[in-house]
Amino acid sequence: MTGMTTTDHGVRWLLADSWTLTQRGFAHWARNPGPIIFGLLFNVLIVLMFAFLFGGAMQVPGGGDYREFLLPGMFVMTMLFGVGMTAAAVLADVERGVTDRFRAMPMASASVLVGRAVADLVLAAVTLVVMVLAGLAIGWSAHGSPGDTATAFALILLLRFALIWVGVYIGLSLRGPEAMTGVQTLEFPVGFLSSAFVSPGTMPGWLGAIAEWNPLSATSTAIRELFGNPGVTGDSWVVRHAAEMALAWPLILLAVFLPLSVRAYRRLSR
Repeated sequence: MTGMTTTDHGVRWLLADSWTLTQRGFAHWARNPGPIIFGLLFNVLIVLMFAFLFGGAMQVPGGGDYREFLLPGMFVMTMLFGVGMTAAAVLADVERGVTDRFRAMPMASASVLVGRAVADLVLAAVTLVVMVLAGLAIGWSAHGSPGDTATAFALILLLRFALIWVGVYIGLSLRGPEAMTGVQTLEFPVGFLSSAFVSPGTMPGWLGAIAEWNPLSATSTAIRELFGNPGVTGDSWVVRHAAEMALAWPLILLAVFLPLSVRAYRRLSR
């Protein structure tokens, strides 16, 4: 009974401290909304560019409207773009000594990482709402059932939650803000080497195979089917099992990067 009471107290302590640090993230964004607004506008700008500048030259495998093919891919791309933001925020706290001060305070040690993860997941949800509104404005719509649509959004946020821990680990591992430029630059080739914008079937064989196994492709293909939007075609195993891979990839990323993040946090000595 005593052990159970101690455990319950520890969980409540962790939740309370995590919520406090989640609110800290909200407060930072409220005081400095510029990067958030710029990021949202950037995502919408890419949608408009591909829909109106390049969309006329894009052919959807099996036919269909390119904008309905594009938007699910863009929903997934925005989740990838958040990796750099998460890593930059974590690195800034480390460089400024904020993380060290938190570690010296009488608070649950895991709350620093949990608070960051929850705050960034809420921001991802807000970003997704903005992207959906932008999509609806240019003609995208979901044709699936409400349950399928809700499942699609859940898969997108599951991927984002896994990518948050990738960003946390990168932020804890980098030395100096200059290294962040490389991380943010790599987001583009990783994103474009997927089925977010075009079908991997239009790429050279070896490149298409890499794109098909990209975790972004699995989620993009799965949610296109759930939304009832045009999707990619292909007979490879990973394309035929996109729904299963849309669940498996985030879980694999979590299994790898969450423990690595905790280990890196415990080993911080700066």
